[in-house]
Amino acid sequence: MHFLAASPDIQPITDLINTWIHIGQTLVGSVGALAFIFAFIWKITAVESKSALAAKQWIQRIVVGTIGVEVASSLVSILTNSVPTSAH
Repeated sequence: MHFLAASPDIQPITDLINTWIHIGQTLVGSVGALAFIFAFIWKITAVESKSALAAKQWIQRIVVGTIGVEVASSLVSILTNSVPTSAH
């Protein structure tokens, strides 16, 4: 059983999934980096401790969200690569 190569029938679907994964990673990476910079500046310039704590929480959410996208793309890659080459 060969699990590494997709069959010709599955290849367009695999390519579409991979394209959307790359688009999602790019968007999350760009927006995440910008949000991280703003949250970090917010934390540094915060006068009140509540505001600094809120900024720290947002930084944690951004980091967890970015890691979540990476894990999701890895899981999709594993699932698409596990499709057998010939469906009987």
